[in-house]
Amino acid sequence: MSDFYNTLVVVLKQDKRFWTKNGEMLRNAIYEAAMQFDEDLIKLLLSNPVTKQRFFKEVSGCLIFDKVEFGWVINNRQFLPDSFTRFKNKIGLIDKEGRFISESNDVELVFPYKDCVLEGGQTKEEQKRKEIFYNETLAPDEIDRLLYPKVFTNAKRYTGNGEEEVTELQDTDNLIIKGNNLLVLSSLVKRYGGKVKLIYIDPPYNTGSDSFGYNDNFSRSTWLTFMKNRIEIAKKMMRPDGVFLVQCSFHHYPYLKVLLDEVMGEKNYKMTFHILVRHPERILTGDKEFNDVIEYILVYSASPEYKMPKKAEAKTIDDYVYEVELLKPGTIKIIDNKKVEIFLPSEYRVHKGAPGADKFKTISIRGSIREKNSSGRFYVKNIEKLKNEYPPLTLFKVEGMGDDLYDFRYFQLPKDGNKNGTYFQGMPTSSDTTYTPYANFYDFIAEYNVVNEEGGVEFRNGKKPEALIKFLLDIFTKEKDLVLDYHLGSGTTCTTAHKMNRQYIGVEQLDYGPNDSVKRLQKVINGETTGISEAVGWQGGGSFIYCELKKLNQNYADQIQLAKDEQELWAIWENMRDSGFISSVVSVNEIDKEAKDYQALSFEDKKKLFMAILDKNMLYVNLCDIDDEDFGVTEKEKIFAKNFYKDFYRKD
Repeated sequence: MSDFYNTLVVVLKQDKRFWTKNGEMLRNAIYEAAMQFDEDLIKLLLSNPVTKQRFFKEVSGCLIFDKVEFGWVINNRQFLPDSFTRFKNKIGLIDKEGRFISESNDVELVFPYKDCVLEGGQTKEEQKRKEIFYNETLAPDEIDRLLYPKVFTNAKRYTGNGEEEVTELQDTDNLIIKGNNLLVLSSLVKRYGGKVKLIYIDPPYNTGSDSFGYNDNFSRSTWLTFMKNRIEIAKKMMRPDGVFLVQCSFHHYPYLKVLLDEVMGEKNYKMTFHILVRHPERILTGDKEFNDVIEYILVYSASPEYKMPKKAEAKTIDDYVYEVELLKPGTIKIIDNKKVEIFLPSEYRVHKGAPGADKFKTISIRGSIREKNSSGRFYVKNIEKLKNEYPPLTLFKVEGMGDDLYDFRYFQLPKDGNKNGTYFQGMPTSSDTTYTPYANFYDFIAEYNVVNEEGGVEFRNGKKPEALIKFLLDIFTKEKDLVLDYHLGSGTTCTTAHKMNRQYIGVEQLDYGPNDSVKRLQKVINGETTGISEAVGWQGGGSFIYCELKKLNQNYADQIQLAKDEQELWAIWENMRDSGFISSVVSVNEIDKEAKDYQALSFEDKKKLFMAILDKNMLYVNLCDIDDEDFGVTEKEKIFAKNFYKDFYRKD
């Protein structure tokens, strides 16, 4: 190591937060502290003249910490290369001390591309491509440009009368956007930040058989980076009482859970629904090691103060069928400062008859009732221990208890041979509704078995039943709440939201042709009868606005992918070369049609070459370039953009 690196190590060793007990440097901890302008770290770097000169710039008499330069140094392979082994091509879980998960409970997900932004530009479900990673440390400017708000095009409103052009977006409009979901989210947050009640995503599971077919040697790292980048932006769109739901299979559930704990906050984790999606006896293929029948829906809130809703059920009199007839006065005792009248089995009778609001139901004192119910606790503390003094079925009338029509509570010792006592509950007067927690397991086999019949669209795999989305929307939302799905797929989330009078935003970048979500939603507007239509009384109606990210270099990318021969591909390159929208690092004159190196490439490799040459920051038109004639933004597109971004729209 150079003298400078040795000096930096000496300085950093003064802060114990950055070192394990075994003397290993915690590179991640140092980097994150720098990105957050950690006061103690900055003081430490200022205390040494060498590090002060390297990482601070004087501007108008003030010292400015250059966190980008510091990040470069910390992540440089020459700096403590032994500790860099954790960033090699390996995926694991480490805690803040740099130890593996087996050694600690406080964990952080580590994977090769954690500090990168994955663009994720797949446009066809069957398409595979090598993805572009923009490193957050090494290329912050590229990331900023990549995530600039974009210009939209082809805006139109769909109603029961068909489609119509639109230049204005109302706050209550439903919205479907076609385009790269990372870039769409970074645009949406300008208008919808802090406004979304529920985000539900059913992302590609990265099983090798789904639409996440990215051709990468570290597919789990790719997938986790893909998820992390989008969740970080989507989180900004949540209301303070908002919830984030992610459905996944077992393949990545453990990794996704830890990633979400890190991005959303561990204290904001509420629960995981376990959804039975196929019958345990139904085996799809005989070569599987086990029958995969469960999917998971992780639930996170925007705030740790958020409480899970409870299931509301209207109270009925159906269980209130018992009357107690007292045959003679009982024996009076004072138990736990309460007047208690005791009746032997021969001194009272219990009659069962038709339900009535003035009658009782019986509740067995077992399980959680013994601890979490006031009547149960009283019985355990005071009555249960009297079993040796009184015969089975002795009745205790305790005054000053209960929230029903009566000012007393009946308790009964168990009959001979039974363990649990009983109390008699009258109809509660405090509420007409009973609230109980939701279970974490639900059976949706029947709904999954008929999912292909819903919506008039076919989906190769991954289609979710409308009943499942309705179940979630019923729990977490009310009418007119805003719902977001940025992995829209066949459109189930927005279809269900439309039928349930929830406002929605759907984002999809893959092209599903005739099974597109827009076509499905048009059928919904026209009153299609599948899915939850009957359950919610759906008759049709409503509208939504559709728009797309305005393509720039993406047009060339599409043309390259569709090119059928060498001549067509070279013509595309000539147009690209003259456009000026190619990577600045490319030496245009070195690309010669007749050169041996070029001729040696296969047709597919030539396609890959020209895809690599494109400036990836110019795939779509940025809002800041809206008035540049080179980008060809129409007046209608400018009007829509100005309306869409409102106060965020800036004209040069």
